[in-house]
Amino acid sequence: MYPIGHKYLGYRMECSSIHTAGGKMPAWFAWILGLLLLVSGGATYRVIASRLKLALGTPVMLPMPLDALPRQIGHWLGENVPIPANIQRVAGNDAFLNRLYTNKVSNQWANVYIAYTAHPRTMLGHRPQVCYVAAGWVHDRTEQSTLTSGSGREIPCVVHHFHRYAADREETAVLSFYIVNGQLTCDERVFSGVGWRTPNISGDPAHYVAQVQISSVLENSARAAAENIAEPVLDLLPDQDGRVRAAGHVEPRSDALK
Repeated sequence: MYPIGHKYLGYRMECSSIHTAGGKMPAWFAWILGLLLLVSGGATYRVIASRLKLALGTPVMLPMPLDALPRQIGHWLGENVPIPANIQRVAGNDAFLNRLYTNKVSNQWANVYIAYTAHPRTMLGHRPQVCYVAAGWVHDRTEQSTLTSGSGREIPCVVHHFHRYAADREETAVLSFYIVNGQLTCDERVFSGVGWRTPNISGDPAHYVAQVQISSVLENSARAAAENIAEPVLDLLPDQDGRVRAAGHVEPRSDALK
């Protein structure tokens, strides 16, 4: 006779054999299967994360580079102004243009800054009220306005006024608006919703936000430059159908403005 403990052990072994014979999964096999699934899931996650990181870290190329914006527009003649590398990294854009335009006929000047990203949500928070203040400017006021382009198009914009003290008091006026998938807006809430959180893995250049800032010491100068330069900027970026009018090239579209 077996001691009670041996009899119990034999009974457990018999039951285990019966469960296996009946098609039930042995405990050791379930443990190994779970481990394999865990490892497989981790590997899949790393692959997806790596792909997302690559997609977010790889600049999306526009059909035509922003530098293709004409350097001479009417009486306005432009010259590129470099942006420090550390500021470029903070901005995180796929492309940008910073150009100073001067008009010798009217004796005016204006700085034109265009930032483009095919990952729209990364543009959130990059607006004059934040960036200019961070650079030492004091925000005076912001006004809703409209800008009339040379072709008569009404462009919604906001006008920001700043000042700062160096040797003397300096002032600047900044006209700002966005182009979102070819549509005009001055409200960043347009691209801040849940629908814009999906990363642009395909790298579609027509799924984008571009910020346009035209600034000068006087609002009149900024407006005069914007009236001439706004349309060439719009022609350079994909419209709602993915077309780039400046190139006559058609790019595939993913979705319309959300």
